[in-house]
Amino acid sequence: MDTKVRVRFAPSPTGPLHIGGLRTALYNYLFAKKHNGDFLLRIEDTDQNRFVEGAEEYIKESLAWCNISYDEGPEKPGVCGPYKQSERKDIYEDYVDKLIDNGRAYYAFDTAEELDAKRKEAEKEGTKFSYGPKNRDALNNSLSLSSEELKERLDKNDDYVIRFKTEAHKTLEFHDEIRGYIEVDTEVLDDKILFKSDGMPTYHLANIVDDHLMRITHVIRGEEWLPSLPLHVSLYEAFGWEVPKFAHLPLILKPSGKGKLSKRDGDQLGFPVFPIEWKDPETGNVSAGYREEGYLPETLTNMLALLGWNDGTDQEFFSLEEMSQKFELTRVHKSGAKFDPEKTEWFQHHYLQERPVGELVDQFMPILEEKGVKADKSYIEEVVKTIRERATFVSEFWELSSFYFKAPTAFDEKSAKKAWKKDSQEWMRALIGKLESIEDFSQSNVQSEVKDWINTQDLGFGKIMQPLRLSLVGAMQGPDAFHIATSIGKVETISRLNFAIEELS
Repeated sequence: MDTKVRVRFAPSPTGPLHIGGLRTALYNYLFAKKHNGDFLLRIEDTDQNRFVEGAEEYIKESLAWCNISYDEGPEKPGVCGPYKQSERKDIYEDYVDKLIDNGRAYYAFDTAEELDAKRKEAEKEGTKFSYGPKNRDALNNSLSLSSEELKERLDKNDDYVIRFKTEAHKTLEFHDEIRGYIEVDTEVLDDKILFKSDGMPTYHLANIVDDHLMRITHVIRGEEWLPSLPLHVSLYEAFGWEVPKFAHLPLILKPSGKGKLSKRDGDQLGFPVFPIEWKDPETGNVSAGYREEGYLPETLTNMLALLGWNDGTDQEFFSLEEMSQKFELTRVHKSGAKFDPEKTEWFQHHYLQERPVGELVDQFMPILEEKGVKADKSYIEEVVKTIRERATFVSEFWELSSFYFKAPTAFDEKSAKKAWKKDSQEWMRALIGKLESIEDFSQSNVQSEVKDWINTQDLGFGKIMQPLRLSLVGAMQGPDAFHIATSIGKVETISRLNFAIEELS
């Protein structure tokens, strides 16, 4: 590519960042890195009525947690700043004036009541009112006013909006990097509002002007913006600017595959749809986030990348660097991708196993402190190494390992019924005698000596090992029983056997 690739993620701070928006940011980031380009963050806060306190900080924190770093944006000034539209509002009026001067925009004075009446009239006739090429000449706007009348109305400070003048009787042709050739008849389009008399641009105008001034080469965004494509390309052409390449990403669908994934789906099915926890400043309601639920950022970025893209191979685990090397828009699917909560946990299990043990120990320590457990870090490390294969989240470590730190105070009824027989008391007393005679209480030695002893008694292995496990753990679960016994030590092992004999016999 001759021109340096520049892409942007341009969210509105109207609430928390959905994982669909996060994936859009991720794809923009990967595309920029692939082509040694720039990834910009722009906050589109022109709609002050929908502005939500804390949403901008939330967006930035979410991107930072996922290691999706931007090259230019708020707090990272570049040559194209500022990067918040509310700080750029003085820019837009000049551009809308250019459109009026070249006949590609016009003043419209229709009141809300007038437009509402037109809508109701159309409904009665079984049609839909649309302000555009078919009817604009008969409506209350500068197209039907003389220059004197227009000046008079503007001098009186009459309320107005400025609308884009869609070209009539024309077929617009576009190429989308994901969807290919698209054709639209301008007769079905309406004349969108670009500017209001309060001096604020609408999204459409601000978005196009900013993309041009920030030298954006590729607009990679969600498919919900596809209906705006004819207007946006027409605006570029009306200004005489080079049109960037557009790519509209597929939706992330509900697990059922029917419809767009929503917060309600997550609430009903028990998984987050936001990267980090969100607390609504108005209601105080808290929405779950992947970070607080114990997921790793690698889990989320890997899972999201593959919801709509693959590299053409069977590879499923990618670091951000690997993804950026392989990412191509041509490999992004056109159709929506079903969100799979179980597959997300599968990714999480993989990345938990890859984490350094020391890091997992550090995360496990506060849980142990909460449980009133004090233990050497080296001992905790050994426990984590043993049990982490069975875990998907650090929060599961306690349930998987509590018996390494605390003796059972009760026994699982089902397990006890299965493992503790009439003669188990007798054999556990005999096992205590055997364990007391073992001086080298290392795992390999204890295992060897107890196995030899079982063989000399001419017993089935389960006769001893099942009640032993039950005594140590309180249930029929956990890693190798000899590992547990030798970890907690001889004295504690015998103490637990004695407690089981008292309780179960």
